[in-house]
Amino acid sequence: MKGFLVRLICMGFTCRFFAFLFFVTVLGFAQTQFPDTPAGLQAAAWLQAFNGGDRERLHDFLEKNLPERAQHMDQAMSFRAMTGGFDVKKVDESSPTKLIALVQERNSDQMARLTVEVDVAEPHRLTNLDLLAIPRPAEFALPHMNESELLAALRKKLDEDSAADRFSGAVLVAKNGKPVFAQAYGLADREHKVPNTLKTRFRIGSMNKMFTATSILQLAQAGKLGLDDPVGKYVPDYPNKEVANKVTIRQLLTHTGGTGDIFGPDFEAHRVELRTLTDYVKLYGNRNPQFEPGSRWEYSNYGFILLGVIIEKVSRQSYYDYVHEHIYEPAAMTASGSEPENEVVADRSVGYTRMAGNGLHPNTDTLPYRGTSAGGGYSTVEDLLKFANALQDHKLLNPEFTDMLTTGRSRRARRSLCFRI
Repeated sequence: MKGFLVRLICMGFTCRFFAFLFFVTVLGFAQTQFPDTPAGLQAAAWLQAFNGGDRERLHDFLEKNLPERAQHMDQAMSFRAMTGGFDVKKVDESSPTKLIALVQERNSDQMARLTVEVDVAEPHRLTNLDLLAIPRPAEFALPHMNESELLAALRKKLDEDSAADRFSGAVLVAKNGKPVFAQAYGLADREHKVPNTLKTRFRIGSMNKMFTATSILQLAQAGKLGLDDPVGKYVPDYPNKEVANKVTIRQLLTHTGGTGDIFGPDFEAHRVELRTLTDYVKLYGNRNPQFEPGSRWEYSNYGFILLGVIIEKVSRQSYYDYVHEHIYEPAAMTASGSEPENEVVADRSVGYTRMAGNGLHPNTDTLPYRGTSAGGGYSTVEDLLKFANALQDHKLLNPEFTDMLTTGRSRRARRSLCFRI
């Protein structure tokens, strides 16, 4: 946690909330061309349609080549607005029916691995189209910037993006635990013209998972649970016995348990009825694992719901009380929580989205009843810095468990950003 640490929360804009190392520079890498193969030609056609930002053109391409994706145009266009499109940096693998390339977002320094597969027979329709975010390869290393250059570039980027209505939120940059840049942009409530400030509470999406993982490791550190224990040891009445007997706490933490997601038709039908972690278990608890636990990685919101249930069983507190007492209070975080959406929370912003094709509008109808152990709470940039400092100072975990929390243990466990178009 040394050096420059940016804690940034975006307001709405497809709920992309994140905390990340932020280096801004002008890249000089040349654009690579796709090979003249069926897979290469289809990749080029998709990228041209996606980068162009024309909804009808992209829909027509997907309808013809990958019809199941054409049903999700709101998400595709929202992702296009978020990334700005992609530039090709390198072709890693090429055959007539498969192409793997490295691409970079136009709106950031994030790189991803693009995989395109096509039918052998003409017209070579797409059978697979995936984007997986990856760490930046050494061959595309960014030029070093000193502190003043970094902050000047950051300020310029934020000014441009806020002026273009691509960013609204708060940004805090810390060096060795102390803020060196802190600024808010845009409106917390567009209808009432309420400006964002450093005190504005933004919904932090899946960043609640940081608090859940810390809580689990606190209980492990105290000897109250074992990371390789199965779910059923702590939730003996769990409905699906295969999950109860086979899926371990460590697998839930690393998204390798096969426990699946919570979003989809069932969530949409019961969104406001899901008020406790137990409610989620009642809705999803009969499902079998989607694959043999431990055999592969797949992001699982439901897995972190189960971790919240385990925290409640072991601590004999509600998830919310445990996090408040054992994380927020020791870290002196006074502006964070997961209160229900129907309760008034001072300084909590309105989230906005462009999904559903209605322009920028409040995302109220997509939110859960309240935040959970999988995500959906709220915080401020200042509170998130307090959390980072508390971890670094070992106020929450000892050095051994802090290292376990902050260091990737497997290639699968580090795959935290996965995009599907």
